[in-house]
Amino acid sequence: MGGVLEGRIAAITGGTDGIGKGLARAFLDAGASVSLSGRSGDRGTKVLAELGVGDRAQFVRSDATDREQAANAVRACVDRYGAVDILVNNVGGAASEFNLVHQLSDDGWESGLLLNLHSAFWATREALGTMVERGWGRIINISSVEGKVASLPAIAPYVVGKHALQGLTKSVAVEYGELGITCNAICPGAVETDTFVANAEKLAATSGGAYADVVHEFVKHAATKRLSTVQQIAAVAMLLASDAGANVTGVAWSIDGGTAPW
Repeated sequence: MGGVLEGRIAAITGGTDGIGKGLARAFLDAGASVSLSGRSGDRGTKVLAELGVGDRAQFVRSDATDREQAANAVRACVDRYGAVDILVNNVGGAASEFNLVHQLSDDGWESGLLLNLHSAFWATREALGTMVERGWGRIINISSVEGKVASLPAIAPYVVGKHALQGLTKSVAVEYGELGITCNAICPGAVETDTFVANAEKLAATSGGAYADVVHEFVKHAATKRLSTVQQIAAVAMLLASDAGANVTGVAWSIDGGTAPW
């Protein structure tokens, strides 16, 4: 028996580690073919070997902050598999500069919007063409708890980019809902990825504390007092990507242990 995504084709930006890699695994297990994109060819080669699914996965080297490369990552998926049914805009993160607003340079401001907003717009614009032709599509934007609140100083480009990503999500939902295309956002809090663990252990060693102390700082405002997992995010993404999610659109799903306002 096939999985719930049997025959579907997914493109995932920033797909070589963390949330992106976890979503790739979940989609593959559910029967989809997956095209991953990212900046590092070495990491792309490594993740394909780890996934071990042969022709059902490919890696496309792409810098999502470049307009043409962002679009090409989607085109490469269409060239290989014939379509893009599911697009996950997973690229994002801290900008190149951590300063208060009055101290931000133009480059610091713009780099945050390129990484967290423009990258998603360029990929989405490219994917929508094939989705409209097929009359079916699922777009999932990986946002953040900071897309709903502003809880920390010196990350304004990230906060603004993620808030704007929610607006893009709603606009796409409204414009394409009657055509069988949904668009939703997932808003994680702190997620226990390999990168998080490595950075937290390094911070603990530097401060003379323990890993658990570092985790506490990230979860102290959460109702559950726990980090989220990649598997939890993948479970929500699976619903949104499937036929069962056909009437769910324009929504920002919090997976943050009860940190952001509902």
